[in-house]
This record gives sequence, structure tokens and C-alpha cells, in this order.
Amino acid sequence: MAFQTPLQYFSLKPKRANLYYMTVAAVLCTICYLVGIWQHSTSRAAIYTPVSAVTSCPPITTNTTITLDFNAHHRAEDLPLPPVAARVAHLPACDAKHSEYTPCEDVTRSLKFDRDRLVYRERHCPDKEELLKCRIPAPHGYTVPFRWPESRESVWYANVPHKELTVEKKMQNWVHYEGDRFRFPGGGTMFPRGADAYIDDIGKLINLRDGSIRTAIDTGCGVASWGAYLLSRDILTVSFAPRDTHEAQVQFALERGVPALIGILASKRLPYPSRAFDMAHCSRCLIPWGQYDGLYLIEVDRVLRPGGYWILSGPPINWENHWKGWERTAEDLKAEQTTIENVAKRLCWKKLKQKGDLAIWQKPTNHVHCKVNRKLFKKPSFCQAQDPDTAWYTKMEDCLTPLPGVNNIKEIAGGQLAKWPERLNTVPPRISSGSLTGITAETFRENTELWKKRVEYYKTVDYQLAEAGRYRNLLDMNAYLGGFAAVLVHDPVWVMNIVPVEAEVNALGAIYERGLIGTYQNWCEAMSTYPRTYDLIHSDSVFTLYKDRCEAEDILLEMDRILRPEGSIIFRDDVDVLVKVKSILDAMQYDARIVDHENGPKVREKILLAVKQYWTAPAPALETQEQSKSNS
Repeated sequence: MAFQTPLQYFSLKPKRANLYYMTVAAVLCTICYLVGIWQHSTSRAAIYTPVSAVTSCPPITTNTTITLDFNAHHRAEDLPLPPVAARVAHLPACDAKHSEYTPCEDVTRSLKFDRDRLVYRERHCPDKEELLKCRIPAPHGYTVPFRWPESRESVWYANVPHKELTVEKKMQNWVHYEGDRFRFPGGGTMFPRGADAYIDDIGKLINLRDGSIRTAIDTGCGVASWGAYLLSRDILTVSFAPRDTHEAQVQFALERGVPALIGILASKRLPYPSRAFDMAHCSRCLIPWGQYDGLYLIEVDRVLRPGGYWILSGPPINWENHWKGWERTAEDLKAEQTTIENVAKRLCWKKLKQKGDLAIWQKPTNHVHCKVNRKLFKKPSFCQAQDPDTAWYTKMEDCLTPLPGVNNIKEIAGGQLAKWPERLNTVPPRISSGSLTGITAETFRENTELWKKRVEYYKTVDYQLAEAGRYRNLLDMNAYLGGFAAVLVHDPVWVMNIVPVEAEVNALGAIYERGLIGTYQNWCEAMSTYPRTYDLIHSDSVFTLYKDRCEAEDILLEMDRILRPEGSIIFRDDVDVLVKVKSILDAMQYDARIVDHENGPKVREKILLAVKQYWTAPAPALETQEQSKSNS
């Protein structure tokens, strides 16, 4: 019999047999399908039942419609604060004895250093292991300072509880103690008729009102009345004096709302660039100008602009009429003045006027003649291979800082400055000449417009900045070209512009050429100022700049030290940096919130606004009781 294929076999069967086999196949497929569904549902139950039991999730119904939400629901300001106990333990308040702690001018530490040339009074900062990890308290009874201009005349006693000057300078009208406050009548050792009258006398000898003089420096400033009264003439003065010559003199100046820093002419350069000031002043500042081959006058020459003025009153000026009252011999005073006159000639300064108790010299506008005079005056010689703007822990040199070259005798070295107020927004000569790498005139103009936009936005998110008179003393920790300060120049504030020594470009000289003031600073160290100096601090990318250089916590503790109670901080930085900063501020019990960049929420750079809460050291009696309990 012939072989048949399966297809042939089935085709030979009757139709009823074919139907039978198709039915069986369908039944078997259905059974297999049902078994598969049962196994799948069993495995899902095995997986999901424990999870639902752990998470307590509600049962999922097949009719639920899920709506996807892409909005952000986690904000930095919504992060939970650590418990109060944890905050206090982490960054507690310092002992009340530290209420005026100035780390780099600590009197106890300074005694370890050389007393020759007053080196011990210079900056000497604590080592890392010596840093205080606590918040400096305001003295008990501290009160928000008077608003400017009332603060120029009045300061609360509780804020600066020192009466030494009211006794020591009683007859010189520096400061009077009256009830719960100090009053400043504007007097001084060499201006008994008041600072205003004294400044008027200077104005009769040089022009203080035509805008050619905008920035000034006052060495040995006392309570800074000279700088305080120059402000009404649109002249901005940096006043300085050492920490412990007269108790609290710089502290009084800052409390009055007048720019000031702790500082001294000793062995290091002043922390300012060359050609910074239009005018320098000494009123019985007790600096030995003629000693050390005129080293201190050489430093004044470095920071004076071409054509700038140096004003001296007090010994030895007008010694003929004052030598008995100064308790010195006429010969001694005459010799001192002769020495000063000789140093000034070697610096190529011209003595303009001497009238009464005032003597005024003028620096040359260029060094054409001065270079020729080196044949006559061997000392000081011109400095070689030095950066005249380097001034952070930089040793003074007994050489003359050369001015930029000129093409003719009438040209002003470094470039002609516009008069104030046009100077503010005129491209600074240091920029137009190409002296600052990477900064062009167009960069300057764009930066000026940028800060107009930014400050306008700040005033919408910080209503206190928008309130005229709420703030007085401002600090810009990373000023770049001074754009922040420039926008605020018409508000009743002053801004100390800081160029960090770690900044890529040293633009502090350009800031001074705009008619603004500032200084150098390394933010891994403390600033040369008293606690509670500033009402508002602006920090632009400071924590990014100092990443891996020092601890963010230490920088924030220093900011807290120099910020007044109820003062504010505006931070600009990357969002990740600000989240970390905010966590530390929360531990420091600040009111802080992060807001969007002025260009909207999609920009990674954000703004953190923080307000320091009002708190003070306990009352002395309460403090004594607490110490007794802890000892027992």
C-alpha cells in the first residue's frame, strides 16, 4: 500500500472527523491560556502583597486616572529645621566677654609680636585650631543704631559701652556722654571749632567742591569726624586707626555710620591699591613721618593719585606757636618739620600752602622731573620689578613707586580722571588702557547695566533694602568692578568694596577710579573691623570662590560677627552651594529663604536672603547667677 502524508490523510477523512479534531485543539488551547493567567496573577500577588503591607498603600483600582505633575514640590526653604537643641549645641553663643572680639587684632595675641615699629599692632590672625566656633553676642541692651544723618551726632551707650574717650578727650570735643547715649559735636584735637569749620579752612587752600577730590584717607582718624563731615561735600573717606590706641575710636566711627577700618602704618603696606586716593590727611595722628628714611610718607605716596594732596595738622606744624603746649622743645619740633620737608622734596612733592595749623603738599602728576631729580636725591630710588597694587601682607619698601609713563610733561600719569559724579560711570583709565587682563570698556558698561537690573530686583525681594535709611553700612564681599555699590550711590548708604586676594583680576584700583572705596581681604581670615559693623552684607559667588580653601562655616561665622542684629545678607551662588549655606544659617538661627534668579527659575544661580535675629548677651547679674549654678 502506498505511503500517505498527514495532509493527505486528513483530507481523506470525512468532515465530521475534522470537526472533532478542531474542537479538541480549541479546548486544549483555552485550558493552557487559563492556566497561564492563574500563574501570572499568583506571582503578582506574591510580589506586591508584602510591599503594600509595608507601605500601607491603598488598593489600586483599575478605574483610577493618573495625572502626571511635573511641578517642583521640594524647595530649599521647606527643608525641616534641625531641633533647637541641636542648633544651639552646634554653633552656640560665645561668652559675653567676646562681645567686641576682633580676631586678627586681639590684644592678647599681639603681645607675642615685635614691638619695634609697632609690628605687634598689625594683623595677626589666629591659627585654625584657635578659631572660635561660636556666635559673637551683642552687649546686653544693644539697640538698633540711629539712622543717618542722626547717627553722625548720636550713638547709643549700650552699643559701645566705653567712656574712656569722654574723659581723655573731654576738652577737645571728640565725644560727650549724655544719659543713655554718646554725642559727637564734631570736634577734634586740631579743630576745636568743629570738623565743619576745619574742613572749610582746608577748602580755602584747595578746591573741595569742584568734583576733582572724591576719595580720601584719614590716618589715625580718632572718631572719624573729619570723614563724617566730608560726606556732605560728596567726598568719601576711608578712616583708620589701630585697635588699642584710644579705646573704641574706630568702633565709634562705624557706629556713627562712617567708613572706617582697624589699621596702622607699621611694617606692611596699607591694604589699598596704588593711586587710590585724591587726598590723604593726618591731624595729630602721632605717626613719625620723618623716621625710617621717610618710609611712611613713601607709603602715602604709593596710595596717592597723581596730583593728589597730603594734609598735615598738629605737631610739628605751627610749632612756633604751640611748642610749649605740646610739651616739647622748639628745637625738637623744628628739626622734625625740617625732616618732613626734606622727605617731601625727595618724593618730588610740592608744598602748596602752610597757613595756621595746616600744611598741604601736592604729589606730581607724573614722574618726568622726578626721574631727573634722582641725580640730586639718591634716596628713595625708584622701585624695580614690583606690583604697586599688591598690598595684602606685603612688606613696605623704602623705594618710590613709579607712576605710569607719559609722553609729555603735561600728561597725567595713568590717565585723566573725570570729575565727580561723572567719574562713577566713566570707563576707568585702568580699564581703557588695557591694564586689567580680560576687562574691556564694553565689559565695564555691560557690568554697570547688569547691576542696575540686579539691584532693582533685590529691592523687590528685600523690602528693607528698598526702604531709604533702613541700612547705612554695606559690605560687598566680592565687588569685581564695584557695580553693586555704584547703583546704590544715591541712597543714604556707603559700601565697602572688597576684592578678595584670591580673585582672578585685581580690579580694586578701577573701583577707586570710579570714586568708590574698598580694601583687600582673604575671607579665610577675619576682617579688620569690630563686631556689628555692617547693616547689610552682599556675597556674590564668595562660597564658590572659597570652595576647598576654607570651611564655609568659618566664613559664615565671620559674617555673623560683623553683621548687626536684624541686619541682612544677600547671597548669590549656585543652588547647591546655597542649600548648604542655608543649612548652616538655620543652625545659626537666621531667617533665611532662597528665591529665584532675576532671570527666572531655570537659572542654576539663585539668591538666598538671610536676616540675623535680634539677640544679646544676658544681663550681667543673670550671667553671674548662671555661672554660679554651673560651678556648683
